[in-house]
Amino acid sequence: MNHLPLIALDGPSGVGKSTTAKRVALELGWNYLDTGAMFRATALALHRAGITLEDGSRLQLLLDGLRIEQRGTREFLDGEDVSEAIRRPDITRMVSSVSADARVRQMLLEQQRAIGSRGSWVVDGRDIGTVVFPNACCKIFLTASVDARARRRFLELRNKGNATPLEEVAQDLERRDHQDTTRAIAPLRKAPDATELDSSNMSLEEVVAWIVRNHRAHA
Repeated sequence: MNHLPLIALDGPSGVGKSTTAKRVALELGWNYLDTGAMFRATALALHRAGITLEDGSRLQLLLDGLRIEQRGTREFLDGEDVSEAIRRPDITRMVSSVSADARVRQMLLEQQRAIGSRGSWVVDGRDIGTVVFPNACCKIFLTASVDARARRRFLELRNKGNATPLEEVAQDLERRDHQDTTRAIAPLRKAPDATELDSSNMSLEEVVAWIVRNHRAHA
C-alpha cells in the first residue's frame, strides 16, 4: 500500500483531538482538516431544519444539498460561519447518533477523501486511520481517562460561560464513548498499526511535541 503523507489522529470525545491536530499541523507546516466539525455542522443543519434521522427522503434531500466548508480553522454551513453554533451542548448531544448514520457518513466520507487525497494533512476523528484514510503514513490513537477528559471539557465550557456541572460533563462523555465504540458503522477503535498515546497526565505542549517527534522518526 502506498502511504499517503497524512497524519490520522483518532480517539474518544473530549481528549483534545482537534486542538492537538491544529497545533501539530502548525508545527509541521501542514493543513488541518476537522472532520468532527463536519459532522457537527451536519447535525446543526438537521436541527435547524427540524429533520430527524428517521425522516428518509427529507433527510436525503437535505444531505444532497448540504454545503460544508472549512476556511482556515472556521466552519461554514451554506456560507454561514457556524464555528460556535456547532459546539453548543444540544448539538454535541446529537453528534454521535448523526455520525453513526450510513447516509451521513457516506456523504462526508467522499468529501473528506477528496480533500485529503493531496496529502500533507493532519486529520482528526474516530475512524480516520481505520476507514477514511487507512493508508495514512502516521496513525495516532490519542486517549485519556474519563476523569481527565471531563475536567478539560468542564474548564473549556466554563471559560465559554457554560456552567454545566462536572458530573454531568463526565456522564455525557461516558454516554458518547459507549455510542461511539458500539455503533455498527465505523466504530471508534484503534487501528492495528496506530500508536496509542495516553495524555491523561500530559500537557497540550507535551502531546504535540510527542506526535511531531513520532511522525518525524517514521517519515
